Amino acid sequence: MTQPPETPHSRKVLHLPDEAATEALARQLAPLVDGRAGVPPGGRIHLSGDLGAGKTAFTRALLRECGIRGRIKSPSYALLESYKISSLYFYHFDFYRFSDPREWLDAGFRDLLRDDAVVLVEWPERAGELLPPPDLLIALDYAGQGRDAALTAYTARGQTWLNAIIPPPSMQAPPPAGA
Repeated sequence: MTQPPETPHSRKVLHLPDEAATEALARQLAPLVDGRAGVPPGGRIHLSGDLGAGKTAFTRALLRECGIRGRIKSPSYALLESYKISSLYFYHFDFYRFSDPREWLDAGFRDLLRDDAVVLVEWPERAGELLPPPDLLIALDYAGQGRDAALTAYTARGQTWLNAIIPPPSMQAPPPAGA
C-alpha cells in the first residue's frame, strides 16, 4: 500500500547560520530540480516561514544556480514570476496576499503545477488544502541570528532530493534542548 500524499516520507532539519548557508542549500538542490544531477527535471518546492525568514533568498539562489540571468523579482504583488531555461519552465508563486484559499484557483494557476516544471511556492498555507502536496516542503524558522530549515519530503522525488543533501558542519541542526 502506498502512503497518501499528505504523509511525509521523511524529514531533515538543518541550521542555516546566515544567508550564505541558505544560498548554499539552494545550490545543492538546483542540479536536482533542473536535471543536471541525472534525475528528471521539475518538481514542486513549498517554502513556509515568517516574513524575512529567507524564502525569497532561497528561491533567488536556486534560480540563479539553475541558470536564470537578469533580475529575479519577488512575486509578492504579481503573484507569479515565470522563467524558462531551454525547455524547462520555472514558476515562482507568492500567495502571501491571498485571503481565501480559492484565490489561486480563480487566478488559473492550477495548470502551471506541472511535474515537468520547477514550481516554487511561497506561503503555500494561504492556498489551504486545495494546493497539491509538494515534493519538498522547506519550513524556515528564526533561530538566533540564523534560521532552522525543516525539509520534509512528501514524494519519492522529494525523498531523492532530501537524500542528496549533504549539509556541511555549519548546517547541522543543534541537538534538541535537554539532550
